[in-house]
Amino acid sequence: MDGGSILETIGVEIIGVMSPVSICMFLVVLIVYTLSSPSSSDNQQVIRTAANLIYLESSSDTTTQKLEGALLNAVVFVVLITLVTFLLVILYYYRFTNFLKYYIRFSAFFVLGSMGGSICLTLIQHFNIPIDSFTFCLLLFNFTILGVISVFSQGVPILLNQMYMVALGIIVAAWFTKLPEWTTWVVLVALALYDLVAVLAPGGPLKMLVELASSRDEELPALVYEARPNVGSRSGNRGPNLGLLLAGFSDGDPIELRVMSSSENVVQNGRGVNEMRSESEDIDGVREVEIEGEMLPLMGSSSNERERPVVNEEIRESNESDRGRVLEREIEEEEERGRGIKLGLGDFVFYSVLVGRAAMYDLMTVYACYLAIISGLGCTLILLAVCRRALPALPISIALGVIFYFLTRLLMEPFVVGTSTNLLMF
Repeated sequence: MDGGSILETIGVEIIGVMSPVSICMFLVVLIVYTLSSPSSSDNQQVIRTAANLIYLESSSDTTTQKLEGALLNAVVFVVLITLVTFLLVILYYYRFTNFLKYYIRFSAFFVLGSMGGSICLTLIQHFNIPIDSFTFCLLLFNFTILGVISVFSQGVPILLNQMYMVALGIIVAAWFTKLPEWTTWVVLVALALYDLVAVLAPGGPLKMLVELASSRDEELPALVYEARPNVGSRSGNRGPNLGLLLAGFSDGDPIELRVMSSSENVVQNGRGVNEMRSESEDIDGVREVEIEGEMLPLMGSSSNERERPVVNEEIRESNESDRGRVLEREIEEEEERGRGIKLGLGDFVFYSVLVGRAAMYDLMTVYACYLAIISGLGCTLILLAVCRRALPALPISIALGVIFYFLTRLLMEPFVVGTSTNLLMF
């Protein structure tokens, strides 16, 4: 595929990925900005998670202590993620797929029910929403069960599946924003480097997992958001028609009609014409000729008349085989264009953590970080269209987001505030 066709087809895919990412980041910023205040951010209770097992940051610590503790936390967190990913590869290699599916379903149930319920309780207390415990538990239970069914079951509307995938990212990201500031930034940089190595390096766990799933022609055993999920992947079929028609982007025609309209109908029509022609020319070896206005039967007894059906049959088979190869080539091209872009749920989470942390400081910083992340994601998607292989989605976006955060906070924000207060810029 040349550069022009890539740029023409990548637009819809970029929009399909950036829209849910933008919604996730916006809602995380809204939650963080609503629940945080300058007084509460300093006195906020530090929670113990896998990202800060070694060091709990305190406001009284020096800058050196915070940096050293954040580095230790990041190293431990990346090591834990690496071990868990290799364990996932081993289990998938030995086909413990049912165990992995049930584990992921339990994780989604826990995130939606426990972590999501805690965030809902905080919002209810903040806005003083009148609701009793029984009603809240009933609504939370239904929300959680519907979420697990929507994410993992077949036959569910794809929009509902995408909404719950975004909800999972929002909940996890909102929890990660409770990490201390220094730990958050160092962990984000460390995860971007880990993602780069795990996906591209030989022997990387994510690279091994993707290659193993591709060799088995199976879906990844993970929570993955597919920007343009096709009908085949949602129904569990991964046959040769995978990705020919994409849900949400079709014009309402059935799959069979859309696939057969270009070439296969031509093959069938050609076969019908040849069959009708052979039947009209040779019916039980008798042909009709017109002599003085009367149709008289003429027996096809000559060698040419006997060999003609065989020649026609060979020509027809040759034409059908050529048209079949053309059809297969078109199907492969449609298959290549039809595969939707898949984005791991962790990418949603850490994009949103970055802008959520920026929301604790200033909205101008949030806007700069958002533009940086979206720009990095766009560059990654263009590279994906050119390279045609799995690429890490964190490194470019996280690098640009961190750089823009500190440039905005240290340079742009003082400049804008100074010029505004001195009436140099309105």
